[in-house]
Amino acid sequence: MLKRFVAIFALVLIWMHLGVVCSQPSQPSDRSFELSKNLEIFSKLYQTLYLNYVDDVDPGATMKKAIDAMLSSLDPYTVYYPESDMEDVKLQLLGQYGGIGSLIHQQGGKIYISEPYKDLPADKAGLRAGDRILAVNGESTEGKNNADVSSAMRGQAGTDLVLKLERDGKTFEKTITRAEIKLPNVPYSGMLPGNIGYVKLDEFTQDAAKNVRDAFTRLKRENPGMEGFILDLRNNGGGLMNEAVDLVNVFVKKGQLIVETKGKIASKNTRSYTRMAPEDTEMPVAVLINAYSASASEITAGSLQDLDRAVIVGSRSFGKGLVQNVLPLAYNSQMKVTVSKYYIPSGRCIQALDYSHKDENGRATKVPDSLKTAFQTLNGRTVYDGFGIEPDIEVEPEYMSALAATLVSKFHIFNYVTEFVKKHPTVASPSEFKVTDEIYDDFCHYLADKDYSYSTNTEHILKDLKESAKEENYYEALSQNIEQLESQLKKDKGDDLVKFRKEISEMLKAEILVRYYYAAGRLEGSLVTDPDVLKACEVLHDKALYNKTLKR
Repeated sequence: MLKRFVAIFALVLIWMHLGVVCSQPSQPSDRSFELSKNLEIFSKLYQTLYLNYVDDVDPGATMKKAIDAMLSSLDPYTVYYPESDMEDVKLQLLGQYGGIGSLIHQQGGKIYISEPYKDLPADKAGLRAGDRILAVNGESTEGKNNADVSSAMRGQAGTDLVLKLERDGKTFEKTITRAEIKLPNVPYSGMLPGNIGYVKLDEFTQDAAKNVRDAFTRLKRENPGMEGFILDLRNNGGGLMNEAVDLVNVFVKKGQLIVETKGKIASKNTRSYTRMAPEDTEMPVAVLINAYSASASEITAGSLQDLDRAVIVGSRSFGKGLVQNVLPLAYNSQMKVTVSKYYIPSGRCIQALDYSHKDENGRATKVPDSLKTAFQTLNGRTVYDGFGIEPDIEVEPEYMSALAATLVSKFHIFNYVTEFVKKHPTVASPSEFKVTDEIYDDFCHYLADKDYSYSTNTEHILKDLKESAKEENYYEALSQNIEQLESQLKKDKGDDLVKFRKEISEMLKAEILVRYYYAAGRLEGSLVTDPDVLKACEVLHDKALYNKTLKR
């Protein structure tokens, strides 16, 4: 077995050396020699390690670590995928995988169903949020983490999965046939008050542009008085670049340059133009972005901004101006590799981090202000490269309070709603449902015997002050004041369930609606109080403000 491994490895190396010479004849000879020399050193080291190390060495695992370490010195988007990870690649690129269609989570060492997707195998089998997973195909989940169980539940479409579950203290089994799970990239579309259309796009997976186009045309057809349109790209990490181009094409004429890619190999540089007739080039459009809008989301938002076709609302985007290709390797493995940077119509690249320059801690540095360049939109507005897409109208992002974060992380909201659903067979529609005083008081009562202790930033600062005062011998003089502050803070924290009621009510509302109306219901219910959505509606209704923003 060992001789066979060494022989195969030697053949692979010979092939690699030949490939380097044949495929890159234009490279300087010293670069080719340096590459060949280091491949030879590595192969000899790898073989020597395998033959001589005192304990058994797993060739696959060792090589995976070596590859991962090498790629980590570049950027986080250049990744190696062994054959065993192909399901994850499929999920990232196509938004689909073989499974039962449900989110799970780990809570106190136990694994629970957290959200079955509508009309997919888990939902059809009657699985509910809050069901505990005891075993998968006869193998106990005891001691397993979330990733272990998730991996065990995925598999080839058409195969059966047997789950042993617990609900209300009773155990039962479900045999579920796995299906090809395609996650909807448009989870919700609908009308907002004031005749404003709205579409949420989660990912730029296959058919994303078509699905947005279809939703937009349906809303226009069903609502002839539609006055404006909101495209929500918040928390959309991107995906396929061609889908971004086709999405911009919904609002921009045919033949418009949307994105250009430039990389090391000039022959592989591309220019992508809109190629279809648009649906509407006149209707006012607002695009919502935030710090988690990246890549294809930024191509879409940035292109519409450069062409002065939409007002961008929200907070600055992530700043990913790098393009990746997925390239095949031997033995059904693949590598996603950064091959170029992209440039949107004004000519700017919005990449925010420079991975070719890293600090002493190995972190990529930000593009300095001195190197940022000004560009012009179609109407002459000034925009900049080097730090993502800056919104035309900024909305201060809302951050979760320490109390709310604790209620989520300790699953108090999730567990309360699991009990709530048992007592309430139905609730009002997503647009009408509200967390009433009765519901909120019931939740507070539920928390009475639960641990939801947490520390605020003020407490951390006060603790540091106390320690510094002791170190510098000021504590005796300040102790009375510090104790008064601690006492007052403790008293104020006791009122936090009242102080943060609005925030916690919204979180309760979201969890309740997803149980009755799935992901679409949760999203629909959130729109009526969403600050970004409200600001976008305000801009779309105010034609003077809209035109002034775009300098029309």
